[in-house]
Amino acid sequence: MEKQSVIVEHTYNAPAHLVWKAITDPEQLKQWWLDVPGFKAEAGCKFNFRGGAEQHLHLCEVVEVVEEKKISYSWRFAEFPGDSLVTWELFPEGDKTKVVLTHSGIETFRGDLHPEMKKENFMGWSHVLDKMLQDFVAQTNTGN
Repeated sequence: MEKQSVIVEHTYNAPAHLVWKAITDPEQLKQWWLDVPGFKAEAGCKFNFRGGAEQHLHLCEVVEVVEEKKISYSWRFAEFPGDSLVTWELFPEGDKTKVVLTHSGIETFRGDLHPEMKKENFMGWSHVLDKMLQDFVAQTNTGN
C-alpha cells in the first residue's frame, strides 16, 4: 500500500506564540475551527469531535508537544478502520510564522472501501490553514 500524506504550508503575519495559541488553546480553536472539549496540548490527552461533511466521530490523542514548535496527534474515525497522524510544525521567520501541517497515514483509511476516506477528501486542510486560521490570526494579531 502506497503511503499517502497531505502537506500544507502557510506563512502567517504573526509571531509563533500567537499562532501556537490559536492551534492549541481550546477557546481559540472553538472560535475559528472546532469545539474540542477536553483538549489540552499535553502528550496523552485524548479528545474527540465530530467534523467534516458527514460529521464523523474523530478519535484523537496528543502524542508529542514541543512548546510553540510542534504538536502531533493521532487521528482516526470511530466508523472506519485506519490510523493517521496530524502534525503541526511552527517555524518563526522574524515577525512571521510558517506552519507546516502534515497529515500522514491516510492510506490506512482504505479509500478503496470507503469513498469518503480517499486522499482528496483530506485536502480540506488547505482551507483550514489558508482561510480559517489565516483569518483568525489576522484578526487576533491586529494592534500587536
